[in-house]
Amino acid sequence: MTSSFVMVHVGQSTEAQRNLEHGIETQSWGFPESKPEYTGAQPKYAVLATGASPRVQLEDWLQGTATLYLCQVRGDFYQGTAPHWPDEEAEARVKYPLRFGIEPLAKLEGVPLGEDGPLSLEGSDAIRRSGTDRGMGKLVRMSPLGLLELAGIPADPAHPDEVPLDKSPGFTAEQVQGKRKPQRRRRGAGYISDPKKRKAIELHAEELAIAHYEAQGWSVERLGKPYDLRLTRKGAERHVEVKGTTGAPTSVELTINEVLHARDEANTVDLYVVSDIVVDTRTDPYTTSGGRVLLLEEWEPADEDLRPRKYEYRIPQTS
Repeated sequence: MTSSFVMVHVGQSTEAQRNLEHGIETQSWGFPESKPEYTGAQPKYAVLATGASPRVQLEDWLQGTATLYLCQVRGDFYQGTAPHWPDEEAEARVKYPLRFGIEPLAKLEGVPLGEDGPLSLEGSDAIRRSGTDRGMGKLVRMSPLGLLELAGIPADPAHPDEVPLDKSPGFTAEQVQGKRKPQRRRRGAGYISDPKKRKAIELHAEELAIAHYEAQGWSVERLGKPYDLRLTRKGAERHVEVKGTTGAPTSVELTINEVLHARDEANTVDLYVVSDIVVDTRTDPYTTSGGRVLLLEEWEPADEDLRPRKYEYRIPQTS
């Protein structure tokens, strides 16, 4: 069984590595323009490859190795309107409008690009060709089983596109290895270091959610904790978790209390996600606009869609 892939070469420049780090952190990727082959395409996997120079002949390329960041693709390609990557924010314009969500599955280092590696010849060459075309993604079909096996991710050969998140090791932005990679403290998927921007995004998402539910006749109370919004209407009650981002709606961070609350049979919980939020940081206070809404009603997060980022370990007591 084969799966559809989008193969991407990421350069070693400081800007490219910073964008790679930010893309992994916020689980979003983008290209400078659309191409006819992207129309209607629904790739299941993305490979972001770095560490090998693409400006060589194919026979030389196949003798090399690269670091591969294996991801699932979440959602379709869409046209982004919000500056999201560091160079976009610095220039206050959208440079990579064609976007999609990526879910990090595994980082694979020193992967052979030739026949001894997990890539098909077409897949390997697609990475090389991407590197000579401004990092534009190249679409191929190939079996994902070699990559999944190398990553230690269990896979059903009959259903190779079904990868449970809780069975994949994942990777973080801190694991990006660039020669001149900027060192910044990280706080997890989707984290934004500017607290004013983070608050503006949060408030914008909540305002959209409030307007949505009020239009349906709900009375809305803003709480924040243990959940964001409390809705009441004719004796019924519903709770809402609201999440916002300037990137793609790939995944969100949840506290253990948010998970337990959503799974409690006594509660009816919605997850209201607003992505592609535009933030103008030139104003004081920051102004926000736009946003794409994804609403999951009566939401109960399943085990296979959760990946623990850390554990508390209780040390056994000895006498």
